Amino acid sequence: MISKFSNDDTIAAISGGTDGAIGVIRISGPEALKVAGKIYRKSRKNLLKEDSEYFLNQNSHTIHYGFIVDDENQIIDEVIVLLMKAPSTYTREDVIEIDTHGGAFCQKKILRELIKNNVRIAEPGEFTKRAFLNGRVDLTQAESVMDVISSKNDFALKNSLNQLGGNLNNFIKEIRQVILDDLSYIEAGLDDPEHIDIAGYSSEILNHINDAKSRLKNLTDNFDNGRMLSQGINTVIVGKPNAGKSSLLNLFMDYERAIVTDIAGTTRDSIEEIVRIGDVVLNLVDTAGIRETDNVIENIGVEKAKKYVLEADFIIYMIDKDEIFDEEASKIINMIQKKNGVILINKVDKLSGDENDESVIEYSKKYTDKLGWKVIYFSTKTGDGFSDLKDYISELFYKDELKINDQIHLTSERHYETILNAINSLDRAAETIENDMPEDLYCVDLMDVLNYLGMVDGETATEDLINNIFKKFCMGK
Repeated sequence: MISKFSNDDTIAAISGGTDGAIGVIRISGPEALKVAGKIYRKSRKNLLKEDSEYFLNQNSHTIHYGFIVDDENQIIDEVIVLLMKAPSTYTREDVIEIDTHGGAFCQKKILRELIKNNVRIAEPGEFTKRAFLNGRVDLTQAESVMDVISSKNDFALKNSLNQLGGNLNNFIKEIRQVILDDLSYIEAGLDDPEHIDIAGYSSEILNHINDAKSRLKNLTDNFDNGRMLSQGINTVIVGKPNAGKSSLLNLFMDYERAIVTDIAGTTRDSIEEIVRIGDVVLNLVDTAGIRETDNVIENIGVEKAKKYVLEADFIIYMIDKDEIFDEEASKIINMIQKKNGVILINKVDKLSGDENDESVIEYSKKYTDKLGWKVIYFSTKTGDGFSDLKDYISELFYKDELKINDQIHLTSERHYETILNAINSLDRAAETIENDMPEDLYCVDLMDVLNYLGMVDGETATEDLINNIFKKFCMGK
C-alpha cells in the first residue's frame, strides 16, 4: 500500500461560494490554527493585537465571530470561523474554515494573506487526498466525494452516498480476506508440511474462487446500467438531413437551442445538451444529417455523427414519413442496428385511421423489420408523440432491478476495469487448480487478484494512480 506520509505543508483554498451569498475558505495542516490566529481579530477594538495562539487555546469544533485583517491590520471582511482540531477532521489534520461574504475579490484577498504566512494553495482534490493518505477514508470513499458533488439524480446521489459510507470497500475487503486466508494457509503448509496438511485443500479454494467470481461478476454485469443511470445515457439523434432532429432537440430543451430551417444540412456540427426525464438523465447529441456530400464542412459533421453513434448507449432514429427508403437509409440502419434505440416517424399528426395512416404504418415496417425497435409516430410541429417518447425512455432505463436501495452499483470505469482484471485472474487460478497444477502456480494468480482488488480500495494503489485520481477533483475539495 502507498505509505501514509507526514506533510509539513499547510494548505488553503477557496472551497465554494464565490458567486453566492457566503464563501468558504478552507485551511488544513500543522500551522492552520496559528496562521488563522495571525489574521483573525475578535473585535474592531483590537485590530492591532495579533494573537497567533488564539485558536490553539480554544476548544475544537467551535464557532468564532470576528474579522480578518490584512498585513496593515485593515479589515478585509467580517467572518465566522469554524475551528476543528486533529484528528477529528476531514483531513485528520488541524482544519480552519472561514465563512466570508460571497464574492471572489474578498475571498482572494484573504487567500493572499494566508499565502503571505507561508500557506500553500491546495492542489485539486488535495484535502480529500490527505483524508485518504491519513487513513480517514479509503479510495472508493474518496472518489465518491466527487460523485456526490456531480450527482445528477436520486440514483446517483444514493449510490454515491452508499459508497461514501463504505459499502463497496466492505464488499471488496470481504473477498480479499477470504483469498488472503487461503494464501496464508497454503504458504504455511508449504513451509511446514509436517504439521499443516494442504492435501485436498485446493478444492476448497476452488469453491472460494467461484464464489468470489460470482459476486464480482454481479457487479460488472450491471455496470452499464449503473453507469448510465448515474452519469447519464449517451443518446444520439440520427437520421437524414431535414428529418427533424434539431426540432426534436428543441422540444427536449423547451427553447430554440438549434437552428431549424427547411434547408437540408443546416446542422453542420454536433450539439450536446443534458436533458432530464424524471430520474433519467440523457447526454443528448443532435448530429448532422447523415448522407453522402461533397461539402467539406458538412462532411466533417457527418463523420462526427458516425463517431457519436459508435459511443452511444441509445439511438433516436428520426425519419421523415415522406423520405425515400434508399441506400443511404440502409447505411444508417447498418450503422445503428447493433445499438438500442427507438424509431420516430416524424411529421405525422395523431393517426386517425384513414388510408394515409395505413400507408405510414406500412412504411415504418421497412425500418422495424431491419432494427426490431419500437416505432413512435411523431410530430415535432405539434409535439404529438413526445410524451410517448419520454415515457418509453423512462421505462426502458429505470427498471425495477435498479431501484434505489443499498445494493452496490459500479459507476466508475476504473473500478469496472480493475474488477474485470481480478475476475480474469480468478479464472486463471481456477483453471490451474482444475488441471491439478502445483499450489505455487495458482497462488501467483491469487496474488494478482489481491493486487487488483486492492487497487479498487487503495490498499495496493500506486502513487501515480493516486495522483491521477485526485487531480480530477475540483479545487478546494
